[in-house]
Amino acid sequence: MSDSQKFPVAAHALAYLAHKGADASARAISSAELAASMPTNPVVVRRVTAMLARAGLIATRMGAGGGAWLTRPPADITLDEVLRAVDGCTHLGVAPAGVKGCPVGERIPDAVSAAIRAADAAASERLARISVADLLREPATAA
Repeated sequence: MSDSQKFPVAAHALAYLAHKGADASARAISSAELAASMPTNPVVVRRVTAMLARAGLIATRMGAGGGAWLTRPPADITLDEVLRAVDGCTHLGVAPAGVKGCPVGERIPDAVSAAIRAADAAASERLARISVADLLREPATAA
């Protein structure tokens, strides 16, 4: 699974758990059901839910009758937390190395790195204002 897929899969999984009221082990949702709602392979869902569980956003139980459930109310889970949970970033890349002696090449790594950090900070700040509960509202209000 590519890094660019992890965040959307994670956000979808959390929104689906919220929609289904999966807030306790008795209401756990299987990876097969989560995968069918996307649609994607249950293995992909299990990889992402493992990351969400390590971050404490969900709990999981393996085996027959297993599944995942939220550990906090959907309104208390922000998308910046989700992005960090799946080791995500804005995927703008890494600044090139530059060339010593070149007036552009000597400065470009720092300049591009600063731009990437600014974009990451802006994305994180915006995602911090969107909760999993917001994803279940009309699309215009989630953005």
